Amino acid sequence: MTYDLIIIGGGPAGVAAGVYAARKKIHTLLLTVDFGGQSQVSPDIHNWIGDQSISGNDLAKKLEAHVRQYESETFVIKTGNSGKVQTINQTDAGFMVTVGNGESFDTKTILNVAGSNRRKLDVPGAVEFDQKGLTYCASCDGPFFTDKDVVVIGGGNAGFESAAQLLAYTKSVTILHRGANFKADKITTEKVLTHPKITAILNATPTAVLGDKFVTGIKYKNNDSREEVTLSTDGIFVEIGFIPNTEFLKPLVDTNDYGAIVVDHKTQKTSQAGIWAAGDCTDALYHQNNIATGDAVKAIEDIYNYLHLK
Repeated sequence: MTYDLIIIGGGPAGVAAGVYAARKKIHTLLLTVDFGGQSQVSPDIHNWIGDQSISGNDLAKKLEAHVRQYESETFVIKTGNSGKVQTINQTDAGFMVTVGNGESFDTKTILNVAGSNRRKLDVPGAVEFDQKGLTYCASCDGPFFTDKDVVVIGGGNAGFESAAQLLAYTKSVTILHRGANFKADKITTEKVLTHPKITAILNATPTAVLGDKFVTGIKYKNNDSREEVTLSTDGIFVEIGFIPNTEFLKPLVDTNDYGAIVVDHKTQKTSQAGIWAAGDCTDALYHQNNIATGDAVKAIEDIYNYLHLK
């Protein structure tokens, strides 16, 4: 049997794609280890449209319940090891997807919405205080730090964009970057660093997160003097990059220097005919749940046309 479409991923984008594919009666297989995506670990989400406040765990349950109501002979869901994609190979009819338990499935098209994993801060205290003052999402958690002094770790565009977002809420923002020069583009750095609430420290390598019940500070080493410095702070926002879940698609599709899939942002098409991608696994400018769901729906619209009009 050959599916019309295989969707890879069970976060907000994967569920949105699944709902739209099912309603359009596209013969679909949805593969995911679990539901919820990165937001699963968030204790309180305030920017998911339609819910004033919802935990990541509750959001995951709602997403799964929504898409599972469409399960049928023509809309199949596989989870756990049965939904963990290992390899994808091109065939005469399209593609063959092999999962963790050794099963293989043939499909005409693929939509990768497998998201990404943020690079974690690997120092003592980072795990203990994750979601207890240490966070990986400024737009999600920034309002919780109103009138607080916070630190952003990361000197790339993402770090500076997060710092700029946090200015709307916080008393002050200190940017720590381990390098001698910021990686963010010059226009962004100049604009952000001129703000009176911003302080930037170069050559600063984090060595420990400090706290009691919540974060109270961070230690960093000055790479020049080798001195260890303790900085008091109410919150730590980590922006040190992300790892897109795209390994199983290489070398079928073009990716950028960070491994994110390059897509046509009008249609979500990749460089390989028959494969689309949306959400955090792509080179999208902004990575947000609501944006990812919209891009996934856009992809389904284009996939439907591809299947029926080619």
